[in-house]
Amino acid sequence: MNTVVHLSGPHRRGPDLRELVAKVAFGDQDAFGRLYDAVAGPVLGLIRRVLRDPAQSEEVAQEVMLEVWRTASRYRPERGEVMSWVLTMAHRRAVDRVRAAQAAADRDQRAAAQSHAPAFDEVAEQVEGRLEREQVRRCLQMLTELQRESVTMAYYRGYSYREVADMLGSPLGTVKTRMRDALIRLRDCLGVGS
Repeated sequence: MNTVVHLSGPHRRGPDLRELVAKVAFGDQDAFGRLYDAVAGPVLGLIRRVLRDPAQSEEVAQEVMLEVWRTASRYRPERGEVMSWVLTMAHRRAVDRVRAAQAAADRDQRAAAQSHAPAFDEVAEQVEGRLEREQVRRCLQMLTELQRESVTMAYYRGYSYREVADMLGSPLGTVKTRMRDALIRLRDCLGVGS
């Protein structure tokens, strides 16, 4: 007493996709048209989910359908259904497009970063460093022996004012005064603003 009730009318089977692919393999354009009608919707839907860009999705879907036309003779029924075969091609193409877009974006980003980097002239940098060192040497020569010795010990050898005073056998206040006077003379000689 089991009766089947069809709410939307009798169930119609779609075209036999294996048969259509076999005909497409021999260049049957009508078979390709029917195959296209049967698989293009799912192909486009899958690609849109991956790419999210309608225009690119349509382009990739067309590439996939062209690949189906060209490679129909490679389809092997024992490896799976036609729809799975076509959707696998579609997914691969969509992923390839995403990867290519990401690689292009990465290249553009690297190029932009390089174009904004200031040019570095190593020779100019070395010359400038030498000139600055030479100017400091000249200015140090203008100091008294005690000033030069105090500055050299504190700034080039890293001693504290107290250590400089102990090493020179001078009172801390005297060393500080020498250092202050020496730094003022160096500042004026080097042309550094107050």
